Amino acid sequence: MIPVTSFAGRTVAVFGLGGSGLASCHALKAGGAEVIAADDNPDNVAQAAQAGFVTADLRSVSWTNFAALVLTPGAPLTHPMPHWSVLLARRAGVEVIGDIELFCRERRRHAPDAPFVAITGTNGKSTTTALIAHLTKFAGYDTQMGGNIGTAILSLQPPRMGRVHVIEMSSYQIDLAPSLDPSVGILLNISEDHIDRHGTLENYATVKERLVAGVQPQGTAIVGVDDAWCRNTADRLDRSGKNVVRISVKNPLASGIYVEHEVIVSADGGTRTEIARLGGIGSLRGLHNAQNAACASACALAMGMSTETLQKGLRSFPGLAHRMEQVGRRGNVLFVNDSKGTNADAAAHALSSFGEIFWIAGGKPKAGGISGLAGYFPRIRKAYLIGEAAAEFAATLGERVPHEISGTLDVAVANAARDAEASGLKDPVVLLSPACASFDQYRNFEIRGAAFRDLVNALPGVGPAV
Repeated sequence: MIPVTSFAGRTVAVFGLGGSGLASCHALKAGGAEVIAADDNPDNVAQAAQAGFVTADLRSVSWTNFAALVLTPGAPLTHPMPHWSVLLARRAGVEVIGDIELFCRERRRHAPDAPFVAITGTNGKSTTTALIAHLTKFAGYDTQMGGNIGTAILSLQPPRMGRVHVIEMSSYQIDLAPSLDPSVGILLNISEDHIDRHGTLENYATVKERLVAGVQPQGTAIVGVDDAWCRNTADRLDRSGKNVVRISVKNPLASGIYVEHEVIVSADGGTRTEIARLGGIGSLRGLHNAQNAACASACALAMGMSTETLQKGLRSFPGLAHRMEQVGRRGNVLFVNDSKGTNADAAAHALSSFGEIFWIAGGKPKAGGISGLAGYFPRIRKAYLIGEAAAEFAATLGERVPHEISGTLDVAVANAARDAEASGLKDPVVLLSPACASFDQYRNFEIRGAAFRDLVNALPGVGPAV
């Protein structure tokens, strides 16, 4: 835990008592603050009270003595309208911040030069965060990973030299961290997302940009420049005097890092240097993972890692669970768990990464279905359809893709494994990438992915995916 000493002797309201909110309560209390905890969910309030915190309805207390409101990222700060607690705080002149801001203030107070890597982007931020954490551990750093990827930031160990914090951040978290100042900031990409919480794409992009704009004076801002929003961000940072490393997986760069034929290349003026090779690294297949790997490599180099250590670290990366996770192999048949592919756009990443696919898809359907994936249909040797979306997906596939309605995951796995093995293809892949939510048959995508993994490993003759 990271004790928050910046509010010692003062009273702080904490609204939102889920994982990060309760962690904030504990951290503030450990640092000497008095905490008043609140939530719209009575069960969360009861849990905080049981943990020994004073709870209250913030609508019926005086805000005169509150030094700050620590807000959960799940509560709206601006759109479609501010949460009622935000309105009360503003009326009382009380600052509204989040747990990332508390971390930043503690780092500045106690270890301002401790390495702090912050990662954001519309897509790929979890994989990039996990990859950077893997690389820093491989290089011998005491690595603390958290934020939006799972562990609340204040539940990690405190900042100190030799210890790196690798933190994934959503736009909601950045919005609540006005003094965010990582030593390495990474903005992967920007596409339309979370407009309901930011009002416009421009507002959303502006919030994302703050993560790299806040990089410390001697730090490094790493920006993917394959979309116009991020290209403009990189140009603005350049003009402001930041040390900017541009990343591209679509075009060579005169200055920056780019990927060409599965090789990560660093360019500086007329000098071109090979940094690492991605060929044969199953956990980093696909153009989207090439961007993740290039950004992670730029971070590793900024932290002083050698290219030899970087290459070995990339090759040993196991991948993120449920995201193009290689879970087994039987003969030449590879089994891949992409249960996190819960919509067509997400499934497209996996479908674009393999050529001989026995595709398991379906579940609780989402708007748009899979018609947008038609460009990948030639890669699919056969589809095995499950859950509520099976009939709809079958109609979309029609005569273009051989398919069956398997109904359940166990039937789909058994049939896909049988057909892939009998296909005679050189590199057949049984791919679970549902393009659907899991909720019709599973509580969440993690449980669905774990079920797939168990079913694969129960097949006779399945071994490690090496």
